Amino acid sequence: MAVGFVLGMLSGLQARGTEPKAVMIAAGLDPGLLDDPQGRVPLTDYAGLYNHVVTLLDDEGFGLFSSKLRSGMFEFLCRGVVGSRNLGEALARASGFLRLVLPDLALRIAADDAGCKIEIVETVPLTSALNDRRRVFAFEWLLRLVHGLSCWLVGRGLSLDSVQFPYPRPPHADDYALIYTEHARFGGSSLVARMQAQLLTLPISRDQNAVAGFLEGAPGKIAMLYRRDHEIVRQIRDILAASLPEVTDLARVAERLHLSLRTVQRRLKREGSSFRAVKASLRRDLALSRIENSVQPISEIALELGYAENSAFFRAFVDWTGGSPTSYRKMLRSLTT
Repeated sequence: MAVGFVLGMLSGLQARGTEPKAVMIAAGLDPGLLDDPQGRVPLTDYAGLYNHVVTLLDDEGFGLFSSKLRSGMFEFLCRGVVGSRNLGEALARASGFLRLVLPDLALRIAADDAGCKIEIVETVPLTSALNDRRRVFAFEWLLRLVHGLSCWLVGRGLSLDSVQFPYPRPPHADDYALIYTEHARFGGSSLVARMQAQLLTLPISRDQNAVAGFLEGAPGKIAMLYRRDHEIVRQIRDILAASLPEVTDLARVAERLHLSLRTVQRRLKREGSSFRAVKASLRRDLALSRIENSVQPISEIALELGYAENSAFFRAFVDWTGGSPTSYRKMLRSLTT
């Protein structure tokens, strides 16, 4: 992470009279990094500092706002949205929850012909200067939290098509391409992030049991998840989905990504996956969704997912669920009647 994010995280403490370098030392980090404009902090260290500051202040808002976000806020947010039917409903719940605990910023979600708009608006001025580190980091932090949580809820990375940040371009803005989007603009009165509207219909793939594992290392853990420089699985998944029913091999995927075959394999390994696993996961998710939400014949679903023979699809489905697609559909119907 660029040192600009670290300076932003510590800016609330500094405004309250705490020496940032003392906090760095207490967190086991080199305080000299704060004096290096080109300095960078490993993600794990950044997440550790995040949690250290939250514990020190008992404030998951880093002392940036008019009232504290007491420890446990992130857990309550997660548990409050995880029961949603889809991402749109989850974001609506998140907006309502944040209205109660974070009155200084409002989260607004809207969909139109241009896509989905995620807007973060100051309800009261956070600082007098637009480029104050506290104000800049407040917007950076809340967008990262909302976007990272959204990705986790649906079990995949979600591309932000563009983001307009309501302040002048900060020195560490080059890192925005790694975290948010390559299409960042600066200026305006509110933060406006845009993504494809259909993403709001994605089903929530997590439950209350999954929250406990997600919260290990939280809330700092959110800084490490679903970064754009760790999203090769999502990119491959999107290419495979767009090419169905044609079955695309890894060499063609690498060509589409403008990467060498070896680079793609290395990045997949770094993300703990493989081309075969990505392809199987995509087919499984699409198969389950279509069997549950449509009346398509099983043979049509098999063809659309790139299976030349129904028998191959049936064998794969048994591996995924323990039963045939026909019995799975009957079971679902029995539960709704």
